Amino acid sequence: MKPSFIRKTLLPALLVIGISAPAKTFAETGDFAAGIKAGTAGFGGEVIVGILDNLNFRTGYNTFSYDGNSTESDIDYDYKLKLNSLPILIDVHPFGGGFRVTSGIFINNNEVTGAAEPTGTTIEVGGTPYNVADVGTLNAKIDFNTTAPYLGIGWGNAVGKGSPLTIMLDLGIMFQGSPKVSLEATGNIASDAAFKESLDKEISDLKDDIEGIRYYPIISLGLAYRF
Repeated sequence: MKPSFIRKTLLPALLVIGISAPAKTFAETGDFAAGIKAGTAGFGGEVIVGILDNLNFRTGYNTFSYDGNSTESDIDYDYKLKLNSLPILIDVHPFGGGFRVTSGIFINNNEVTGAAEPTGTTIEVGGTPYNVADVGTLNAKIDFNTTAPYLGIGWGNAVGKGSPLTIMLDLGIMFQGSPKVSLEATGNIASDAAFKESLDKEISDLKDDIEGIRYYPIISLGLAYRF
């Protein structure tokens, strides 16, 4: 069984199974809520469980995909952004109201895949010109650390007193690490030693261009209901 299958499929499933029994118990006491949300991590749902006074556990799942195009290091790519993450968070309400401080981790499977199919006669790879016919298609992939620490603030205590319906707002940063970039050519020059050096230089330039996204902003707005 491939490790990526375990990380992306079985781990979230086991987590959901693991919290289902406790969630049922908390639901019977009114310390359980579920909701929907949307934001920079994608669209998703979450469950909130009251652990102690002013201390809640929160988890869920976010997903979204988007097709676009971008120019990086003077090369035009058609890309697909895939957002998939599972937050495991602790909310502390220091003043007993809606304001909260949140910390935890995201199981982070966000990635970008792209392809550049250059036209014309030549293309520069790592600053060196090559024949387009020799290079073929450039296939790129960008991903990040699977375990990403999170720190943020927010508003809304879904298992607090008052109305069973709560607006949930999150503002924070997911520390997903420096982007991991791979770049491969499909043409007959792919195995050439000099071209590989140019490709490594292109990868380094691409990393420099996108280094800032190692700090990924999390902004989300949602609605939760207490059972």
